[in-house]
Amino acid sequence: MSTRYILLLSLTILLLFSPALAKSQNDAASDDDEDLSFLEEADADTKSKAASHHQFGEKDGDPDDDDFSDDFDDENYHDFDDSEYKEPEIDDKDVVVLKERNFSDVIENNKFVMVEFYAPWCGHCQALAPEYAAAATELKSANESVVLAKVDATEENELAHEYDVQGFPTIYFFVDGQHKAYNGGRTKDAIVTWIKKKIGPGIYNITTLDEAERVLTSETKVVLGYLNSLVGSESEVLADASRLEDDVNFYQTTNPDVAKIFHLDSKVNRPALVMVKKETEKISYFADGKFDKSTIADFVFSNKLPLVTIFTRENAPSVFESPIKNQLLLFAVSNDSEKLLPVFEEAAKSFKGKLIFVYVQMDNEDVGKPVSEYFGITGEAPKVLAYTGNDDAKKHILDGELTLDKIKTFGEDFLEGKLKPFFKSDPIPETNDGDVKIVVGNNFDEIVLDESKDVLLEIYAPWCGHCQAFEPTYNKLAKHLRGVDSIVIAKMDGTTNEHHRAKSDGFPTILFFPAGNKSFDPINVDVDRTVVALYKFLKKNASIPFKIQKPTSAPKTEKPTSEPKAESSDIKESHESSSDKDVKDEL
Repeated sequence: MSTRYILLLSLTILLLFSPALAKSQNDAASDDDEDLSFLEEADADTKSKAASHHQFGEKDGDPDDDDFSDDFDDENYHDFDDSEYKEPEIDDKDVVVLKERNFSDVIENNKFVMVEFYAPWCGHCQALAPEYAAAATELKSANESVVLAKVDATEENELAHEYDVQGFPTIYFFVDGQHKAYNGGRTKDAIVTWIKKKIGPGIYNITTLDEAERVLTSETKVVLGYLNSLVGSESEVLADASRLEDDVNFYQTTNPDVAKIFHLDSKVNRPALVMVKKETEKISYFADGKFDKSTIADFVFSNKLPLVTIFTRENAPSVFESPIKNQLLLFAVSNDSEKLLPVFEEAAKSFKGKLIFVYVQMDNEDVGKPVSEYFGITGEAPKVLAYTGNDDAKKHILDGELTLDKIKTFGEDFLEGKLKPFFKSDPIPETNDGDVKIVVGNNFDEIVLDESKDVLLEIYAPWCGHCQAFEPTYNKLAKHLRGVDSIVIAKMDGTTNEHHRAKSDGFPTILFFPAGNKSFDPINVDVDRTVVALYKFLKKNASIPFKIQKPTSAPKTEKPTSEPKAESSDIKESHESSSDKDVKDEL
């Protein structure tokens, strides 16, 4: 009985689900067998222009178009436009030139060696060269047991490959033949201080007034501990803290007269600590609590940067490679700086260790102008811009009168995430009825992030040859899909518009934003540049199913033979010709 019941149940299930299964299989087969010949014909029309064998994401453009934007988009900062950059005269007699034949000997015969892998055309290498040379000379003059050397990676390819050089400059520090990456500053003082910490005790004694004067004269920023003893627990804590800050030298003293020169009251309770800088804010006193390693390191980290950094080629890495990623940038022409910089510096005092304050001189042709253009700052009116400096690279703008209260409120709102993002944008088009929708920074959310639409977005550059070749194919795809309401084919000029959801690593970059999933990262479209390949990609990835119909042409009519119908024949032939033309246009 039970066997018959099971058999009956199985037959019932089979009868119920067979039609649905068959329908599913038929639908799948229907999709696989979909007639795409008319799309292939469209590809044939544009094949020579579309370069269909290439893949998306190739970078194309002027070799000279190495602008400042690359510095912000990549972790390894590329060069400024070097066309007008003149390499200065550099006395690098104390920098050892390494080649494959002498590299091993120098590394093996010296305990401490710093090696820079560089390229002669690299703008950052050119900016580093005088600082690196000066550091080598100072260290040699001080009889420090370290060698500073350099390798031209464009000539010594095997050495560069052996040490995995991916960008320029790449700097390694060798200790007994073992190397680690150097990630310190790129100024003479930063290099010298970093090296001294690696090869020395980490903290130095000052016992005389002459020594104190020499330190204050020769160094841009120092930390002095006024201790009860030069040995023991207080000194050990200070030495431990110094190893956490590679770019600041730490000193200690028990001499009250030395303490006075460093602006400390000789009667202050010990241990006491002070940081002295050659900046607007010259003195910073440690009054933050317990005298321990981490508290001291936090104090130094928060106070070592100037209140406002004047942006230059040389200090660009110190700004963008800082652990403090959030930045407030003041954009102003030189004539406005005298009035605005003091206000900006005063505001900076409230955000130590939280924000980096940077001044960009907009009328500086070498640096200020390209930086302003990158951030989308136009005109001469001063502006303050907040920049996250992380992968999202969000920007926020403060317009109008720049008062102390407004800047401080702006900074607080920035840290609390209350500000509306600012995007570089062309004007929103007055009409946008074409098959390919025009996206700009200010209508990106409306078009691309519409949850009810599957959106294909091309990010292009007007000067890009690959983009120009691809345009006919993209237009034909859009024309075939213009009747599908759920799909939007769009493009955005990536040189004049931006959005934190539209990351481009070259032109053209094609991104797909599926409907109902706009909170997730878009899909990078890596298929052939053909109408068929793009159509198949959309069929596979679209959240909303769709199908387009093959264009139909009018049926051909046999040419009539009777004379009286000649006029009618002419009319029919004319209609046929027109219909054929429409189909060709469609393809």
